[in-house]
Amino acid sequence: MSGQQGDDGQMARRDFPVAAAGVLALGGVAAAADAPPAVPAEAPNPGGYAHPKFKPSWKKPLINRVLVQDFVVYAHSDLKMVEELFAKEPAVLNATVDWGGGDWESALGGASHMGRRDIVEFLLGKGARIDIFCAAMLGQLEAVKAFLTLQPALIDAKGPHGFSLHFHAQVGGKNSEKVLDYLQSVKKIELKPVPFLPKS
Repeated sequence: MSGQQGDDGQMARRDFPVAAAGVLALGGVAAAADAPPAVPAEAPNPGGYAHPKFKPSWKKPLINRVLVQDFVVYAHSDLKMVEELFAKEPAVLNATVDWGGGDWESALGGASHMGRRDIVEFLLGKGARIDIFCAAMLGQLEAVKAFLTLQPALIDAKGPHGFSLHFHAQVGGKNSEKVLDYLQSVKKIELKPVPFLPKS
């Protein structure tokens, strides 16, 4: 396994994913019978910049990527599985998945754009980091106003998969009607039908 090491013998952070992929590619030994899907390819580092002098050490193992992926996927629709996976590894709470090209999504992000208030409330109750998209779905008008007062450009911000603030307010249903009205007063956009609605 090749990976550059610092003076203290620790692998540089930027080389870790390459080394880890090499271990996975060696196959068999650690593979379970129900092996997870293949790890997606990592884009090459574009380079052309000075790496920071500080080299972090890896004191703890990384959380399993497939566990994080499954937690985020279940957060779109399955509260029971979210609770089960959280009980197995609470550190997945604020973990994110890059679905490709920087489309980062957390469990809270997935539950928010699906309008799953029950899952959102569970995650927030465990300490998930609320954001403007979640606040819009929940109908938290004052919070949304505060975010936009702090940074007006957030009206054009995109959440996971490119979903807008307006969309998050739409999936919030009746509880978010005032937020949607407010967002439309700030920037009116054409509202398209939502293919799914939150469960009552």
